Amino acid sequence: MLQITPQMRIWLAVEPVDFRKGLDGLAALCRQKLASDPMCGALFVFTSKRRQSLRCLGYDGQGYWLCQKRWSEGRLRWWPQNQGQSIYPLEAHQLQLLLWNGNPLEVKTAPMWRRLTPTAA
Repeated sequence: MLQITPQMRIWLAVEPVDFRKGLDGLAALCRQKLASDPMCGALFVFTSKRRQSLRCLGYDGQGYWLCQKRWSEGRLRWWPQNQGQSIYPLEAHQLQLLLWNGNPLEVKTAPMWRRLTPTAA
């Protein structure tokens, strides 16, 4: 079972990908263009050129997972712009918003980590 946890590293591939590539093609793309090991435990998210679907590639220690979501109507509304970087980091709650075709940067959420200060008893 593929489980998305708050501690998971999630990387969006900024450039669109030819979805004729299968699991091995996306894993090779991770190594060559994204300079990342697809077996590192991170989840890699790709979009098609027309932005009608997403693919997620992950490795769970025994094998790869390849998941795809295709919108029945319309296209993906938000995707990071290419600003000289090949991957864009996301947090788990932001990926959930993206999977529902929302903009993960527009939603205000509580900070993921904050320092706790002990209170005097």
